[in-house]
Amino acid sequence: QVQLLESGGGLVQTGGSLRLSCAASGRTFSNYAMSWFRQAPGKEREFVAGIAWSGGNTYYGDSVKGRFTISRDNAKNTVYLQIDSLKPEDTAVYYCAARLYLSHSTLSDRTKYNYWGQGTQVTVSS
Repeated sequence: QVQLLESGGGLVQTGGSLRLSCAASGRTFSNYAMSWFRQAPGKEREFVAGIAWSGGNTYYGDSVKGRFTISRDNAKNTVYLQIDSLKPEDTAVYYCAARLYLSHSTLSDRTKYNYWGQGTQVTVSS
């Protein structure tokens, strides 16, 4: 069983930055593929960024490439999402997700994840 706890959301102005964190329980964090998704009101949950469990390769949704950076610290059981050049359309609840040994080819598929955090709100004002 893995529990995920996100933090770092808030209200920022357009062009600002935030760093989201997701702390995971458990002793095998390094074996979990980790991803961030987001969901805006009235929209489907959208893949934002993912990081593989093996090799640490990173993957991004098209709408955030070049602005978002995902990273992980296995010693701290934590995955991060650095968000730069924020836009009003980035406003959403951001969720952390985890799946043991998930293939990098399916990181963007939200149905593959069995552990989710409660979400953290990011609001970008224009």
